[in-house]
Amino acid sequence: MAKRFRVPLFIRVGNALTTLLLRRGVTMGTNTLLTVPGRKSGVPRTTPITIIEYDGGRYIQSPFGEVDWVRNLRAAGSATLTRGQQTETVTAIELSAEEAAPVLRQGMTIAPGVIRSYYEFDLDSPLEAVVRDAARHPTFELVPQATG
Repeated sequence: MAKRFRVPLFIRVGNALTTLLLRRGVTMGTNTLLTVPGRKSGVPRTTPITIIEYDGGRYIQSPFGEVDWVRNLRAAGSATLTRGQQTETVTAIELSAEEAAPVLRQGMTIAPGVIRSYYEFDLDSPLEAVVRDAARHPTFELVPQATG
């Protein structure tokens, strides 16, 4: 059976504080708010996420596996990103483990130590180890939707 993640209380409290600050326009690195309609309720759900920039693209991934925002994003296929007063609608394309591995490796360079502990590889690990672990961490490419 696959290892299940449980988001620790201090992360949930930190997410609430980060959400408040991001809504107020405070810049926090590459953190932004992801809003996706709930897959069952349709009610918009917002969570702070970290954008990973890699090879000209923008990506997000879940350190904690298949959490609610991942399931909601899979169901919706698109989301709204918000930083202060700026919003953008994006299409989310889920990556295979092989596609996600280099993105996860890039993300590891900006992840704080507490988040790194949820991965079973480090920056010196061979690519095969990163691919194995990538299957446990859903990763999405974010593509801007055309406006107009």
